[in-house]
Amino acid sequence: MIRLTEIKLPLNHAPEDLTTAITTKLKISAEQMASFVMFKRGYDARNKRNIQLIYTLDITPTDSDLANDLLVQFESDNHVKATPDTSYKYVGQAPKDLTERPVVIGFGPCGLLAGLTLAQMGFKPIIIERGNEVRQRTKDTFGFWRQRKLNTESNVQFGEGGAGTFSDGKLYSQVKDPNHYGRKVMTEFVKAGAPEEILFVSKPHIGTYKLVTMVEKMRAEIIELGGEVRFATRVDDLHITDSKVTGVTLNSGETLKTNHVILAVGHSARDTFEMIHDKGVYVEAKPFSIGFRIEHKQSAIDKARFGDNAGNEILGAADYKLVHHCKNGRSVYSFCMCPGGTVVAAASEEGRVVTNGMSQYSRNERNANSAIVVGIDPERDYPNHPLAGIELQRQLETLAFELGGKDYSAPAQTIGDFLKGKPDSELGDVKPSYTPGITLTDLSKALPDFAVDAIREAIPAFNKKIQGFSSDDGLLTGVETRTSSPISIKRNKEFQSINTKGLFPAGEGAGYAGGILSAGIDGIKVAEAVAKSMLNIE
Repeated sequence: MIRLTEIKLPLNHAPEDLTTAITTKLKISAEQMASFVMFKRGYDARNKRNIQLIYTLDITPTDSDLANDLLVQFESDNHVKATPDTSYKYVGQAPKDLTERPVVIGFGPCGLLAGLTLAQMGFKPIIIERGNEVRQRTKDTFGFWRQRKLNTESNVQFGEGGAGTFSDGKLYSQVKDPNHYGRKVMTEFVKAGAPEEILFVSKPHIGTYKLVTMVEKMRAEIIELGGEVRFATRVDDLHITDSKVTGVTLNSGETLKTNHVILAVGHSARDTFEMIHDKGVYVEAKPFSIGFRIEHKQSAIDKARFGDNAGNEILGAADYKLVHHCKNGRSVYSFCMCPGGTVVAAASEEGRVVTNGMSQYSRNERNANSAIVVGIDPERDYPNHPLAGIELQRQLETLAFELGGKDYSAPAQTIGDFLKGKPDSELGDVKPSYTPGITLTDLSKALPDFAVDAIREAIPAFNKKIQGFSSDDGLLTGVETRTSSPISIKRNKEFQSINTKGLFPAGEGAGYAGGILSAGIDGIKVAEAVAKSMLNIE
């Protein structure tokens, strides 16, 4: 097959225009092309009056000689290449007399793909998840949102599917992926029920409800292949002898003996971070970000981004990605943008408020929301201890709880009043989507002064890129503190902790991913490393 990239056509082009574009580019007739498939479709909306669709297409000529001739003819054209082999190849297969089972801690995207890949290679992993299975977890989470009853072990952060289950379900990443691990992640998701379009749209997403059924099917495959998944089970101790992992102890008191532990606990398992640090595992603080959730009417964002093409089915609900470098040396950027979504309560500890964003597959809620956050770093903002970032998060989340009224309502303020420094807010046209509810207050009290100053500078700057972004009626809700893990658990080229053999830090919690796709990719890589270690493969 031959891969063509950067094929550009108008937004509302006719289907047959794709065939014309291919034959024109390759200088062949339609009869010389057996078939083609769409590998990727994106768009360029910089000119709202002339939005272009951008295709990557895989073409099968009528015979292999013609394909080879075309590759030679276009050898110097970077947009005409042989289609790469993106199929997944397993690094090995477990022996039938397997005497040790690897343990995976955490069943979010990273632990899910790690466990699935290990199971497919015959290693029969034991997966430990502190939260509940996904349907009970959904009940626990909605119970918190509707009744303010927080289950600290089963919520937005903890439970089957991980934090990504209650999100926009974004499946795109900027990580380099020369081995096409991302394709395996996507293929497994489609096999489990995700829409096939995630294989070719440039910004694929799934949404919460589709993710629920998908993770159930993937769990069933793991169990069918001999794996085991234990819910409502927490790892309370990691056994280390001579700097080597020998097992784990569960909250039930049971000990599992193993020399291979994948730690894929996500960015909010603070007690686990404290436990491994106390055990001597090398941990260091890393940068993360703090800020608010910002809400606008989705129709306004659509109009600002797409003009008269707003509402086009192919374009869908508009998103955005923004960054501003401030006078005080800080950077403010948008994060986890959720078109047609809601702001959700994402607390995992009592007496603390933290926000996140979520969308369904349809993205048809009235508001758009994203985090508007300020980057912070250990040397400047939380020095002297590897876990100091956790303490800073807790301080800000406790303050948000107090500003919200101490009942899990979130502190909020209109954009106009926040920019003017006016504490006595009233809601405008943008109605809050956050449940359990909001308390209008002065959000300048919710973050350090440097962060407040930076966000106040950034929002008007963002308005120059998206008209109406600084509209008085827009809404800010606090606080956003879980943008990424506040720690990094350093690992070597074998994907093992640099000072604890047999411990494989993985995913977002360990500092090696940022989102569903990158976490899934890292899970596959770490599963391969475990398999190689167990099979003594270099």
